[in-house]
Amino acid sequence: MNRILNAEIQQYIEKNILLLYQNFDKGHQIDHAENVIAESMLLARNFEVDLNMVYVIAAYHDIGLTKGRELHHLYSGEMLLNDTTLRQWFNENQIQMMKEAVEDHRASNNTEPRSIYGKIVAEADRDISPETIIRRTIQYGLKKYPDRTEEEYFARTINHIREKYGINGYLKLWLNSPKNAEGLEAIRQLLKDENAFQEIFKKLYIKEINR
Repeated sequence: MNRILNAEIQQYIEKNILLLYQNFDKGHQIDHAENVIAESMLLARNFEVDLNMVYVIAAYHDIGLTKGRELHHLYSGEMLLNDTTLRQWFNENQIQMMKEAVEDHRASNNTEPRSIYGKIVAEADRDISPETIIRRTIQYGLKKYPDRTEEEYFARTINHIREKYGINGYLKLWLNSPKNAEGLEAIRQLLKDENAFQEIFKKLYIKEINR
């Protein structure tokens, strides 16, 4: 089990994969990929896993956005599978496991990730904090629905966050890391106070439309 990150893999990812994120929406830029990588590596310390595989999975997890958002997790897995350069460092079984982990990271998936690698990247991708979640929801809404009013953006934002992060929301924490568990509880408490939620929304909304 490799516990040392291969410098050649890291260099390849930085020069060829991470740059793809600069073409995505504001919530999925290079900083997002780097945050997911960093959080994945932290989580990986608690498990007997190959750190090079963890690094690659985290780096590739959203690159399928180049082909569309709805099935991006599947496109991402396909792009990883078809990247012949990775075969310099990984065997076919490892490539397949990494592909499946990338496919399994999406929050709306109802089924449990097929391996610990999928659970790690799924957990790392959550980045749960009230302001982060509200800001990213606003950013996506502004890009997807540019002609809506502020009131419509607010309704979409709070409804989406209730659907995903509320008590009966579809988001699952497969590893239930303390950081994400605390963030999820903070969001659920905020959802109970719509006025407080709206104050945060308005502050972030004004920042985004004035960028």
